[in-house]
Amino acid sequence: MNRESTLRVVCLAGSSDSGKTTLVEQLVPKLAEYGRVATVKSIHHDIEIDTPGTDTHRHRTAGAETVVGITPELTFDISTHGKRDPPPALDGDRLLESDDHELQALASTLARLERRGYAFVVVEGFTKAPLPTILVGDRDPAAVGGEIVGRGTDSLDELLETIRTLEPQTTLE
Repeated sequence: MNRESTLRVVCLAGSSDSGKTTLVEQLVPKLAEYGRVATVKSIHHDIEIDTPGTDTHRHRTAGAETVVGITPELTFDISTHGKRDPPPALDGDRLLESDDHELQALASTLARLERRGYAFVVVEGFTKAPLPTILVGDRDPAAVGGEIVGRGTDSLDELLETIRTLEPQTTLE
């Protein structure tokens, strides 16, 4: 896609139990007043999110790269590409030129969310990502990859205004 991005992305960085998820819970409904919101969470260990034996699990273990489940209340998709094996770039994707698989997976996800028309993405974790970052807790600012644009101690209104006025982007540069 060669259209100009309108996606605003912010990363929340902080140590475990510093309040990142609580801040996500506060930011998301407020940002949703201004446009569609997605969140991305870095998980450092494998989990099984699809119950073994269900049809969707059987589809995936049969070899489907992506399985989409549609219930009366939710739609979900499960893709086989994670941090260890990020998805390949598609024409128009602006992926990070790096060997860091975690950042490649994040860049691919952000490009996909942009194509789906989201206005905001709040990223929890991915501390090394070169994205505008809100520092939560006592994380050393030198340990994050992006510019510090706010702190978890800032007022919710200040953080919302900061996020709403970020430069649109999906590239990780």
